[in-house]
Parts: sequence; C-alpha cells; structure tokens
Amino acid sequence: NGVLFLDELPLFDRAALEALRQPLEEGRITVSRASYTVTLPARFMFVAAANPCPCGYYGDARRACRCSPRQIRNWRSRLSGPVMDRIDIHIEVPRVRSGVLRDAPAGVDSATMRVSVLAAHRRQEERFADSRVRFNSQLPASRVRALARPTRAALDLLASAMETLALSARAFGRVLKVARTIADIEGSEEVTDAHVAEAVQYRLLDRRAEVE
Repeated sequence: NGVLFLDELPLFDRAALEALRQPLEEGRITVSRASYTVTLPARFMFVAAANPCPCGYYGDARRACRCSPRQIRNWRSRLSGPVMDRIDIHIEVPRVRSGVLRDAPAGVDSATMRVSVLAAHRRQEERFADSRVRFNSQLPASRVRALARPTRAALDLLASAMETLALSARAFGRVLKVARTIADIEGSEEVTDAHVAEAVQYRLLDRRAEVE
C-alpha cells in the first residue's frame, strides 16, 4: 500500500522490470526457490519517469535530439509491451517555457484537489461496500464493465479506440477503470464517452507513432 517510484525507468535491469508484471496485475508476488514457494502481498502505486531517448531531447522544441532512430527504438524497447500495458496512465511532460510559468493562471490547489479525491474515495467505498474491492484500480477484469457503468456511447468510443490504437484486452479494462475514476471525481454516476476520451488520452505510449 505504498508508492514505488522508479526514476530513469529504461535504465533498470530488464528482468527486474519484468518481475513487476505479477504485482502490478495481482497485488502479490510469488517467489520460488528450490525447496519452497512463497506468495507475499505486494500492492502498491507504481510511478515511473523516463527520458524519451538516450540524450533526453527527442521531441524537444528548443534542443535537437542527437540520437539516431535506431538508438531511440532500442531505448523504447527496454520497456516491454506487457509491462507498459499494466501501467494505467503514461503521459508526456514537455519542457515548460518561462513565459508559461509567468503568465499561466493559477491551477487547482492541493487542498481543493484533496477534497475531490476524498469525495471520489467515498463514492468508491459506497459502490464496493459489499465486496472486497476498495478502489476502482482493484476491480477484477470480469466485473469492470458491470461496475464501471459505462454508457453505450462510452463503450462504442472505447471499441473504436481499441481498433485504432490496437489496444489489448488488458488495456480495455484499465482505460475503463481510469474513466470510472474520472467520472467519480466529477461526481458522475455513469462513465460517459467524454470520460473514456480523457482516459484514452492518458495512454501516450499506445498513441505514439513509430520513429521513422
């Protein structure tokens, strides 16, 4: 129930990253040795950061990337599809220009956001009062569609996104869980197509074009 933060994600050993697949999916980890096997609880919030390429400037508006297309592809290939498929949200954080920092209107402060998050938690607690699930992220794949309460328009949009972006069945459920959380923050009983559209936008690595 803690937070696991990995900075410079592609630099971690691939075997270590692949070992995250079970706890990210099931909230537990199984360790096998010659004489015994033990399963331990391992439910956590996973947060990671990574540069877009080895030099760190791919896509930057002010500095040219020095990496070759092959180097960029190799850098991205360090993160396997199955691992990325288990991460609900992947977004780009571009360089912020000084003018934006100076002129941007004030955003939502932490105290206000805390109120919204706690209200969303209460809605989830009420929804799952009769089950072992506490939060949307813990919904089993077999029940996510029934408990998320998506509208027909929301399901149609998600089906279209799956076809366009070649999303996996696992990604289908994870997008729906994120959309359900967005709806909870907004106080909506149903998951609408607008909630699904926002959730899909948070899967950058599914939408990113291949490097030419």
